[in-house]
Amino acid sequence: MTISVGDRLPAATFLQIGENGPAPVELAPRLAGRKVVIFATPAAYSGTCTNAHVPSFIRTKAAFLAKGVSEIICIAANDPFVMKAWGESTGATAAGISMLSDADGSFAQALGLSFSNPATGLYNRSSRYSMLVEDGVVKVLRREMKGGTCEISGGEALLAEI
Repeated sequence: MTISVGDRLPAATFLQIGENGPAPVELAPRLAGRKVVIFATPAAYSGTCTNAHVPSFIRTKAAFLAKGVSEIICIAANDPFVMKAWGESTGATAAGISMLSDADGSFAQALGLSFSNPATGLYNRSSRYSMLVEDGVVKVLRREMKGGTCEISGGEALLAEI
């Protein structure tokens, strides 16, 4: 079953590089009582993810904050070391976007938003999407149905809906 507007996000633990290396990040406390934007990409450093999707949330961050969003979280099924480096290289980290690792793709699977494409070496990856979550409940969900684009799930498109 695919997550839908009105559903509560499942419990999840991500990884993020901290001062002492990889550290677990529980999703529920990050969402409790807050308005949070979450967007997911299939692969760090891939063309659309790096050149369009992440930059769209960097460009729109101030506008999201003005609408009461507390945090913007980027999730990808890459290891936490890659997510740290990718956040630094794209400017996402400097912009204050949290880069979290769904290393095994279990969160994407729990949402019903995972896929594998062996021909491209992508296994247990997340579909491209964005969502607005309030106190753990999905209020807006924008999922890309076509690869190689972020017109539906980009920062500007999500911002226009809230």
